[in-house]
Amino acid sequence: MNAATVDAAAEGIEDPISSRLMTRIFFGFAVLAMLSLALSLVGKWFGSSIALAGYTDDPSSRQVVIGNHVIVAPANTIRFERARRDGIASRLDLYLRWPQLDGYAKQARDDFNNVGNRRNILFLGLEERMMSRDMSGRFAPIYRSLIVAPGRKGPGGLTIYEFSKKSGYLNEVLAVASRGANEPFVARCLTGPSAEDSLAPCERDVDFGDNLSLTYRFPAELLADWKTLDAAVMARARGMLKASR
Repeated sequence: MNAATVDAAAEGIEDPISSRLMTRIFFGFAVLAMLSLALSLVGKWFGSSIALAGYTDDPSSRQVVIGNHVIVAPANTIRFERARRDGIASRLDLYLRWPQLDGYAKQARDDFNNVGNRRNILFLGLEERMMSRDMSGRFAPIYRSLIVAPGRKGPGGLTIYEFSKKSGYLNEVLAVASRGANEPFVARCLTGPSAEDSLAPCERDVDFGDNLSLTYRFPAELLADWKTLDAAVMARARGMLKASR
């Protein structure tokens, strides 16, 4: 230790070199702390985004105008992020968990991600009516001439018809059930590998509201309970109609 250092220590005067060093160390730790905090926040944000994988658990309502109708749907039931907004749209795509008929939530993550080969998600589409008849109304004038009678017995009182080779409906069957004086329940279902790869291989469209069409796709396992399914889906969809413009 030299004389200058001894004198500075004796008089209580800080060594300017030591002071600058301590300042640099302090700021170094401060920068590291800020970087650590930033990385932590970014990590949490990205982790949340990846976990949601395009879903949202936001239950707040969106008001979507299609044709003459205002449809009020929770954001977590709307399939596509770009559609989760108020305003006019040509079509609204939804997904609902069966049988709760609710949207995405953290506790329902496995259902929506098909973990364990769960197939209990329904896919709904609402748009302005493009055809004069819905699927039930098309059975007598159109489908009847395209299927192979007499068909085979299916679940829940359904009759399953194969389509003729010239019909154009490849790898599909038609599921039909009588409803007394009303038009029959009718749904088209994929078969073979296409059905195995699909979460919802059966499809039905229904005239809905004032000039709207509701199409819903569902797992083939639900065919056995088609009465409950059809009534529940229609009731849920009607509950989303706020008003006609």
